[in-house]
Amino acid sequence: MTAAPQIWVYLAASPLLWLAVTLSTYVVANWIYTRSHQFPLTHPVLLSVAAIGTLLVASHVTYERYFEGAKFVNFLLGPATVALAVPLFLNLEGVRRAAPGVAAGILCGSATATVSSILIARWLGASDVVLRSLAPKSVTAPVAMAISEKIGGLPSLTAVLVILTGITGAALVPLVFDASRIRDDRARGLGIGTAAHGIGTARALMLSTTAGAFSSLAMGVNAVVTALLVPTLVRMLLR
Repeated sequence: MTAAPQIWVYLAASPLLWLAVTLSTYVVANWIYTRSHQFPLTHPVLLSVAAIGTLLVASHVTYERYFEGAKFVNFLLGPATVALAVPLFLNLEGVRRAAPGVAAGILCGSATATVSSILIARWLGASDVVLRSLAPKSVTAPVAMAISEKIGGLPSLTAVLVILTGITGAALVPLVFDASRIRDDRARGLGIGTAAHGIGTARALMLSTTAGAFSSLAMGVNAVVTALLVPTLVRMLLR
């Protein structure tokens, strides 16, 4: 065996390699996103997932081995989620004043996300299990997977759909708002958090602290509303 393959075997066995790959890939992807003036198809999460997935397939590295390094980043999801309370606290008075509109918006958004996804997918010929897996796609992955399991879906498929929903929402929602002439950061944040959970909230924080605060609130409340609403809607629509 030559020196190069030996080095690769050694590095591939080290968890720190995949941690370094994950971080460096995101840095490069974020640079591309910035240089492209935040063009939707160059969203850093989308580019990072595509690049790392391609690398894993090309190098025949299993996801389990990759996650041995990536779990250090995964661990930071907890503190990052808790940190979302900071912009919410800074905008607490504004949130209180907008409480009725926030409640109505999240309720309507949750119902619309579930009903529209089921009806469109059924019109396209999706199977019953796919429809059930698709129903909770607009909430954060752990909650969505638990809901999916309870209503007869596939949690693993739901996890993929949640990620795709977040990436799509983070990339396209600002464009939709601009086209709709929605300028209020409160409305923007509320829409992004309701439709695109954590990934969307990260995007909302790039818009403004106010948008990030309302997106954080929407993400959390929508998880509770969806958990209560989806089972009933699924029973009504998939009888």
